[in-house]
Amino acid sequence: MDRILIHELIRWRQKGDRLPLLLKGARQVGKTWLLKEFGKQFFNDYFYINFENSPSMSDLFEGVIDPHKIIEILGALHGRKIDPEHTLLIFDEIQEVPRALTSLKYFAELAPEYPICSAGSLLGIALHKGTSFPVGKVDILTLEPLTFREFLLGNSEDELLAFIKETEITPVPLPIAQKLIDYLKIFFITGGMPSSVSTWLENRDFSVVDDKLRNILDAYEQDFSKHAPATLVPKLRYIWNSIPSQLAKENKKFVYGLVKSGARAREYEDALLWLSDCGLIRRVGRITKGSMPLKAYEDLHDFKIYHLDVGLLRVMSELSAKTILERTRIFEEFHGALTEQYILQELSSIQSGSTYYWASEATAEVDFVFSDGEYIIPVEVKAGENLRSKSLKVYMEKYHPDIAVRTSLSNVRLDGSLLNIPLYLFFNLNWFIELCKK
Repeated sequence: MDRILIHELIRWRQKGDRLPLLLKGARQVGKTWLLKEFGKQFFNDYFYINFENSPSMSDLFEGVIDPHKIIEILGALHGRKIDPEHTLLIFDEIQEVPRALTSLKYFAELAPEYPICSAGSLLGIALHKGTSFPVGKVDILTLEPLTFREFLLGNSEDELLAFIKETEITPVPLPIAQKLIDYLKIFFITGGMPSSVSTWLENRDFSVVDDKLRNILDAYEQDFSKHAPATLVPKLRYIWNSIPSQLAKENKKFVYGLVKSGARAREYEDALLWLSDCGLIRRVGRITKGSMPLKAYEDLHDFKIYHLDVGLLRVMSELSAKTILERTRIFEEFHGALTEQYILQELSSIQSGSTYYWASEATAEVDFVFSDGEYIIPVEVKAGENLRSKSLKVYMEKYHPDIAVRTSLSNVRLDGSLLNIPLYLFFNLNWFIELCKK
């Protein structure tokens, strides 16, 4: 399975001022597989340590941290000398041994020649316990679930991707569009969790895919009891189980009353932070003004929460695969929640800054707003062919953005500063934006 982030890992290896790498991401998004694959393809050898399964390894990092002494011991355990030119060290679940995380600072300063990739699923949670983070001494990457582009690669659609890779702002031929829509429906079923996509590719059986996704959801709930304070667990479950009902509303602003009757913000803020730090939810804050910097205009009291993955959200919402495949208006149903979830996932993979939403004091609301460093770009998600965008029109009249994006099932076109990108080509967003800037 191709993961686009491996190209970032290759660039990291080639850097002259390379620091130890920290790969962040939720559980089961494929961090371990990616780092091992990186070791297999681009090094002669790699040595993998999972600190969650090897608690005795914590002894190596007690007392004074001496990177060269640690390397000697690891070489003895590995049975081969750790060659800085040809051996990749992989420290997995590094948050389980806080001193191992701290050691990355010393490797950066005293032994920078050794390539070290570390991964952490619950890193944000560990930091709340007082773990010392090596600020400025690590390079950081984040792995998300598979994107739609990666899903197409997994389905061996290299030629299809080559055809649409750098398409101009002209309509996509209808047979190509229909093929991509069919794939997009399947992606809404499988989602981007690597194990569910692999299950689909191996079995072509959606019932087996559903079983896999339910297992992932069960594993996440088990993590609540395993890793969270006992007093927090009930709150985590209440929030987690409220996600489908939160997104089923026309106005998807997070409402504490949907979590539990009588719930108050101060009671659930710690649980929301826990889920966000685990990477299990995506929090999208409201901005009150479409101006730079967006962070300065964030209303901390109003926000939406989305799921980690569109396939997991579908199963949690009890939408069957048959419903996705057979209904022509499926992208519009559930108030377009699956479609918004999908677009947010894609945005997270193609732009590094925060994503917000905008709402006026009246009824206008734009689904997502982000900055590419040069422009502020609003994104209106239209789940079907209906392109009426009253809220986006209000935003454009108020802030006059150089580029505004509407994504829908309608084909590619540019109307003044309004760019329509089909849902199935949204992964080409950056390319289309660059074309608009020319």
